[in-house]
Amino acid sequence: MIALPASMRVFERGWLSANNVLFVDGEQSALVDTGYAAHAPQTLALVQQALGARRLDLIVNTHLHSDHCGGNATLQAAHACATLIPASEANAVRDWDEEALTFRATGQRCERFGFTGTIAPGATLTLGGLAWSVLGAPGHDPHSLMLYSADERLLISADALWENGFGVIFPELEGESGFAEQRAVLDLIATLDVRAVIPGHGAPFADIGRALDAASSRLDYLRADPARNAKNALKVLIVFKLMETRAMSFDVLLRMTEAARSMRAAAHMLAAPGELPALLAKCVGELARSGAVRVDGDTVFVA
Repeated sequence: MIALPASMRVFERGWLSANNVLFVDGEQSALVDTGYAAHAPQTLALVQQALGARRLDLIVNTHLHSDHCGGNATLQAAHACATLIPASEANAVRDWDEEALTFRATGQRCERFGFTGTIAPGATLTLGGLAWSVLGAPGHDPHSLMLYSADERLLISADALWENGFGVIFPELEGESGFAEQRAVLDLIATLDVRAVIPGHGAPFADIGRALDAASSRLDYLRADPARNAKNALKVLIVFKLMETRAMSFDVLLRMTEAARSMRAAAHMLAAPGELPALLAKCVGELARSGAVRVDGDTVFVA
């Protein structure tokens, strides 16, 4: 069990919704990341149960993938809270460019939200009465940020470091650099004095050295053959959508893959366009054998 400051609480959410970190002290209440849109009512209930009659003052987003900001709109409507987003995403949110924000590119959804301010690497936030340094964490997402408390030796790592890996390296799917950036982020984390990491998914953990070793090995594995990253991305996006819808016909899954830019890019790294149905059948078959999904006729179900 990781010891946390009294002003800090982690809601571990699973994989459709990212973890939420709630801070409450005498000055302010704040929530780091808000989960996926399908779980927004649950996120609101968790926050309200924890706050009681008190309102939520602030949302902070580490990055704007749909599983980290999908509850923003619901919480803003309920609490009229201020919201800080990565500065490099400000124009995309202001214009609500769903393609730039990756919602459409990944076949996911997010209700439109606004923001009141931005944060960037080098900034310092006060959350729960503690100073948190804002650190850049590109790799998984070019705009992603981490939060580090030197006093408490805690790192909110988002999807830059999990206990057993990290998030999909999305930029590499479309010919942009991501592996080198992820390596730099792992190297940065290794320089920090950290007693515990609060990841975007999974339980907080304390064995930082083991996690960094595992992440480094995985990065080397993916970098040696970028098709491995593409295949992982395609499988992750399939399972994510199934976690929301619970079931999809193969034809619907095929159309979604053709329409969603990130899924299509991943598929095109693995097979010619005319071979997409066979590629999806292979990926679904592998997911079924691993126990992640099950197949009944032409319908794929989340396991």
